[in-house]
Amino acid sequence: MKYYIGIDVGGTAVKGGIINENGDTLTFSSTATEADRGPDRIVENIAGLTEKLLRDTGIGIGDTEGIGMGIPGMVDVKNGVALFAANLGLKNFPIVAKLSERFPDTVIQITNDANAAALGETLYGAAKDYNTGAVMVTLGTGVGGGIVIRNALFAGNRAAGAEIGHMVIKKGGEPCTCGRRGCFEAYCSATALIRETRLAMEKNRNSKMWQIGGTEFVTGQTAFDFARNDRTAAAVVRRYLDNLACGLGNLANVFRPEVIILGGGVCNQGDALIKPLQRKLNRELFGGRLGPMVKIVTAELGNRAGFMGAAALNLRDGRIL
Repeated sequence: MKYYIGIDVGGTAVKGGIINENGDTLTFSSTATEADRGPDRIVENIAGLTEKLLRDTGIGIGDTEGIGMGIPGMVDVKNGVALFAANLGLKNFPIVAKLSERFPDTVIQITNDANAAALGETLYGAAKDYNTGAVMVTLGTGVGGGIVIRNALFAGNRAAGAEIGHMVIKKGGEPCTCGRRGCFEAYCSATALIRETRLAMEKNRNSKMWQIGGTEFVTGQTAFDFARNDRTAAAVVRRYLDNLACGLGNLANVFRPEVIILGGGVCNQGDALIKPLQRKLNRELFGGRLGPMVKIVTAELGNRAGFMGAAALNLRDGRIL
């Protein structure tokens, strides 16, 4: 039996686990990132968590196929460098070389955290029954995701691609945190949905959404909660779904995956989100039903997707395209 270590480095916590070649999780744990204490402290915490995982299972580091890590921001996969991760305070940091000091002669690979989550969901989660390709889109504070082609990550030149949230869906539209205008993220993140819900409430003081007490109480589910019996809320949801279908349609027409995996809190809406969105996406597909359809599913692994996908980086060579 082969064993793989996966580490998911977040702004506040480092999550990790060990899986076997069948994708079974042998152990899972987490620790504080402590990014405010500097890059070396982050590495120390990653190493400490890795050692704990090994102790918990009784597996030696030499009995594993290596360590895979998902890191936020831009990473240089080939050289093992965290090029820029704002919430970790990392800039051109040789994280693989630093961790190798603690685990010499161990294969260590890195990728972007969204890519890792996409690989985890494709191999072990919502898309495990689909073989040719999957695109994952996470709808949170921003819009991220990853592209998996025949069980290998597509990450682009120096792994700087697959920035799904920053394709433009409305030229000259809403400003985005990246500096462009009209990005997918600027219209389809939970942040954008909250913004549009608040604006709609301000324009219509008769909206039933005011029952929540005020715009400061708006969440990503507010408009969905009132959509059935409030025209203002229904209009917000309709515009959101139109924009989301536009972005997903672009991805579908470029990659034509078997499945698109949606993650993030917005997906808690379940069928209220997925069913109308699927109908809209079907109309966006080039060739319509004359070509292969693209199914929308919701993510299944939760906070396990990142470390499981990271662990899978060492399943075989050539995992990242």
